Amino acid sequence: MSFVVGLIIGITLGFALIAAFVRSERARSKRRVALATVVAAFARMTREDSTKLLAPEYYPSWVVFSQRQKLTWLNSHLTKIWPHVDEAASELIKANVEPILEQYRPIVLSSLTFSRLTLGTVAPQFTGVSVIEDESDGITLELEVNWDGNPSIILDVKTRLGVSLPVQVKNIAFTGVFRLIFKPLVNVFPCFGAVSFSLREKKKMDFTLKVVGGDISAIPGVADALESTIHDAVEDSITWPVRKVIPILPGDYSDLELKPMGTLEVKLVQAQNLTNKDFIGKSDPFAKLYIRPLRSGTKTSKVIDNDLNPVWNEHFEFVVDDISTQHLTLKVYDDDGLNSSELIGCVQYKLSQLDPGKVKDVWLKLVKDLEIHRDNKDRGKVHLELLYCPYGVGNGFTNPFSKSLSMTSLERVLEDGSGSEDGDVVNLKKRTVIIRGVLSVTVISAEDLPPADFMGKADPFVVLTMKKTGTKNKTRVVNENLNPIWNQTFDFVVEDGLHDMLIVEVWDHDTFGKDFMGKCILTLTRVILEGEYKESFQIEEAKSGKLTLNLKWLAQPLYRNS
Repeated sequence: MSFVVGLIIGITLGFALIAAFVRSERARSKRRVALATVVAAFARMTREDSTKLLAPEYYPSWVVFSQRQKLTWLNSHLTKIWPHVDEAASELIKANVEPILEQYRPIVLSSLTFSRLTLGTVAPQFTGVSVIEDESDGITLELEVNWDGNPSIILDVKTRLGVSLPVQVKNIAFTGVFRLIFKPLVNVFPCFGAVSFSLREKKKMDFTLKVVGGDISAIPGVADALESTIHDAVEDSITWPVRKVIPILPGDYSDLELKPMGTLEVKLVQAQNLTNKDFIGKSDPFAKLYIRPLRSGTKTSKVIDNDLNPVWNEHFEFVVDDISTQHLTLKVYDDDGLNSSELIGCVQYKLSQLDPGKVKDVWLKLVKDLEIHRDNKDRGKVHLELLYCPYGVGNGFTNPFSKSLSMTSLERVLEDGSGSEDGDVVNLKKRTVIIRGVLSVTVISAEDLPPADFMGKADPFVVLTMKKTGTKNKTRVVNENLNPIWNQTFDFVVEDGLHDMLIVEVWDHDTFGKDFMGKCILTLTRVILEGEYKESFQIEEAKSGKLTLNLKWLAQPLYRNS
């Protein structure tokens, strides 16, 4: 009897397990079908659909939305015809590049030519193409190219010492985006008048230099000089906004050539909370700024010794060739004397964010690498004032940094090396003024100051100092108040407004002294341009708090006799 009962129970459990398994498989199959449907839907999504569903900042750093289309067909055909392209292009490249290398030849070399140049057997790969939509009368294409080639390039290098070196350029790895502009569009075949080409973006350009049968490091400075020459030649001869114009149909295409659009005035004010790169003491920071990374166009600030919160207050001027695509690049280094300087951080700022004739005051966070946009480490920040002044625009604003305003007649004559006390110079003298005047500062109020006393209050007052002259004024003390109101006005006679600074410090008054609460550092560029403005400034070096000031500029032109 027990056997029969056990058999029945076993059969029942077996059928139950089978039924559960079948049910589980059906549910799993439904989930897989649903998942496949979702994956198929994602596969049909466009870039715009993806960004609508989830904002780009929420995607991991390795997810890239590309608008470029693949060119597999072009790569396959290019590989077939590459041996013929190599033979035809090698002589063309040699004839066009040699004069450029000679133009940028470093002073330590007496000559720099090609003794051999072939492009090798590996063809470049076009990894994508995109059409740039703009309102111009033309068609703009961008081609992304990747080339890990095996060319045979040997440079015949002769030094000033009479030493001749055959230098091989090997292990070339290049990734970049070339821009082709077909403009203007015409009614005659091939329907465009000229083609302009340029290296729009140089993502990667690595190579190795090796002396054939020797060591290039045996002659100090030659390797660095050659590398700098090659990079500068590429940057200044073909990298955007520089472009090469090839006429297809007869006509005047001078308007397609590179022409400066304006000047960028940059005031490097200060930096805060820089990363310390020294084991003993603090870093000795200095900054390098450029729009195009050429040695001749790179500006370098002075070194501030042993300071992680340096104040430079230095002015630099750059030529802008294309406001829509160019960036201002700033890199902060730690000066190590005879050793190579160590990078603290870097940052880029798009010039397209500037309004012509308006000073833009910006704080920019430093990052480790310009290619890595998500850097969570705090490397400090820099304070800049930027002013873009386009050429030939009668919009009523004046560039205060223009030499016609900031130089005296005597300084202009000395710089030009010519001139005399005739009528022309006298007329020029009447138009030449120094930026001198009276700065009126009204300390209106502060809000949300951090507590400085045991009772959770503070007794704040403000000290105002002109950096160059050291002239000081201070407000009255407002007792036991974290939101004080002063409404006090102070006047300062300023001799050099464009290069002076106003330092505003907030202190807590105590019976036996005073405690520092925070400060604001202001340049005078904006008030000189606008005449008067009112603004609330974040108090630096404080946990919280804003300070509301009204600044007014009364110009007092001072004429000098040359």
